Amino acid sequence: MSRPLPSSSTVRAVVVLAAGQDEPSRRLLTRSLGDATVAQLALATVRALVAPARIVVVMAPGDDELRRLLGDDLVYVEQHERHGTGAAALAARAAVGDDVDEVLVVHADTPLLRPESLLGLLTRHDLKRADLSILTAQVAHADAAYGRIVREDGRIVAIDQDDRADGPAEVNVGAYVAAPGLLFGELEAMARAGEHRLTDLARRVIGLGKQITSYRIDDTDEVQGVNTPAELAVAADIVLKRLFVPKKNTDTRIVFGTGGWRALIGEGFTLANVRRLCQAIANEAVRQGKEARGVVIGGDRRFLSREAAIAAAEVFAGNNIPVTLLPDDVPTPLVTFAAPYLDAAYGVIVTSSHNPPQWNGIKVFRSDGSLPLDDETDRYQDEANAMSVADVITLDIELARRAGVVVERSLTGPYVDAIEGIVDVRAARDSELRVVVDAMYGTSQLTLGTVLSDMRVQAEFIHAAHNPLFGGIAPAPDLERLSTLIDMMRSGRYSLGLATDGDSDRIGIVDEAGEYISSNDLLLLVYWYLHEVRGQRGGVARNLATTHRLDRLAAHFGEEHVEVKVGFKHVTAGMERIDALLGGESSGGLTIRGWLLGKDGIFACALVVEMLARTGRTISELRAAIDAITGHLVMLDDAVPATPEMRVAVPRRLEASPLTHIGPYPVVGVSHLDGTKILLEDDNWALLRFSGTEPLLRLTVEADTEAKAHEMLDWLRGFATANG
Repeated sequence: MSRPLPSSSTVRAVVVLAAGQDEPSRRLLTRSLGDATVAQLALATVRALVAPARIVVVMAPGDDELRRLLGDDLVYVEQHERHGTGAAALAARAAVGDDVDEVLVVHADTPLLRPESLLGLLTRHDLKRADLSILTAQVAHADAAYGRIVREDGRIVAIDQDDRADGPAEVNVGAYVAAPGLLFGELEAMARAGEHRLTDLARRVIGLGKQITSYRIDDTDEVQGVNTPAELAVAADIVLKRLFVPKKNTDTRIVFGTGGWRALIGEGFTLANVRRLCQAIANEAVRQGKEARGVVIGGDRRFLSREAAIAAAEVFAGNNIPVTLLPDDVPTPLVTFAAPYLDAAYGVIVTSSHNPPQWNGIKVFRSDGSLPLDDETDRYQDEANAMSVADVITLDIELARRAGVVVERSLTGPYVDAIEGIVDVRAARDSELRVVVDAMYGTSQLTLGTVLSDMRVQAEFIHAAHNPLFGGIAPAPDLERLSTLIDMMRSGRYSLGLATDGDSDRIGIVDEAGEYISSNDLLLLVYWYLHEVRGQRGGVARNLATTHRLDRLAAHFGEEHVEVKVGFKHVTAGMERIDALLGGESSGGLTIRGWLLGKDGIFACALVVEMLARTGRTISELRAAIDAITGHLVMLDDAVPATPEMRVAVPRRLEASPLTHIGPYPVVGVSHLDGTKILLEDDNWALLRFSGTEPLLRLTVEADTEAKAHEMLDWLRGFATANG
């Protein structure tokens, strides 16, 4: 007869077997495995999901080190006679007590079990109303250390510990659930009969006519035991690999990347997470004594952006922090501008920039308009992730408006005025330039349209309607996404093609002949123009994936240059370090000294129009002049899916055998500033860098010729995917 179905008040205890098979294996339990020890990792799995009434650790006599590592909130018992796993579990009987309904037994030397697997085992045990439930796994090659599950008509009839036949098999992982009376009663009977293995428990339970069931795990990494140094090394690789596995389902943590927090709508990006993050930022404002300065909040055209902006406003208002809520949709640079313009403590915009339409997110700006650095965003995300819904303080938006805590205000005028205070608007008025702008269904039409109108430039906008799906593509101003703009430029009717991404902080350009101009060339054009035509002085700051031709141009001018990590916050920090005139990145972002501490596609577009108007030359003519100074380099890039295995294997191969050549080309240096950048002669280089926001390994090369660049990129692909 099966047992009654447990209620939600079922009381469980967990027994963790941590005495080890022998002294060497016991010592392995205290060895490091990732950021914890083997035993700590096993215990963390139990703590994460099972929520037991008590945890009993069975350890070797006098094992003070294990007790110190695991803490004083556990119950410890010593196994004085190591007769086997059954005897070890039986040693916990008195400590478990009689007031629990179920006992889960796990092994500390199997530390890679996931909390979900233990939840699956406990849930299956309850739903099946089983007397004994065991955790199993399907493996390609059975190991003698794990008993084989023997089934008849689908039912478990035995665990065969002596079957050493090779080949695929379902094996016993070594986790068990049973009522304490059955578990310890049968273990005592086994001890009297001289049987000391937990695997024999299944046979006895079956012999009593009791019901036995199982839960199968399909990730065989979980089965990895740690009883030898070699097994510890394998387990360490698995732990490292898991760091890079995309989290799904139950993992909706807020994680900042290089340009803010981004997540899939409905999974990570939810209004609940928006509120938690804004509560963390509000807490920081209060701690810093900045709450009276308020915050400015905006949103772009993505799905849920307006709702999320209002949710954010309600949180700050609930924390007595005044809010300037920007109406409608706005470009990210407008919020970057608004924070210092209003002297606000923070600027917040709901956007996922150039990501596909199913994504959304939040960017946070400091009071000076700069992006916070990693230590700051780590604080925001860690505090937010530790919060419950009950920790969030809100004030209904209508109440907040009536109380004057939330004020809606358009800052488009001041932002446009600020741009026109730097860009020479009058220079373009007699130029007769004709421009076509691909807004990519983003937010640039109002602001950029106003600037171009004030410049009296004939401007035609395409893809300017409000479309949260962005025409079914990611709104990034890249070559492959600007086919309509390129076709229009090839008609010969326009002087310049411009494009801005979804939140208008990036720019793409197409010249008068319909040729797409890379962001690297754009940076060269703007730097040359600022220095040689405007007469401004200063160096350049670029990220490490951006052309070295900028360094050559800076050297030609007798100016400094600095290389920084990917992320525009690092670019602006580099600019400050050398008082640079220009900062930029190869993905389409740039700013100049005296403007925003963030990238601005609106401003960049206006500056390019000014450049054409003042020089009276075409883009192709200007490029030719710069090529004569810097020489020619070809940049190519690619990305390959970054499997968790690759994230472990690629750095290991780089460490194991230092690179001396890429193909026939000698290596003159290696930088680990951000990823691995391999430096060759004559400003040639190759970069391998795992993306911080996507499961990709990005490959970038720059070489003297296109043929050499392709050769180097092929070499990188082969290196990245070999054995990984």
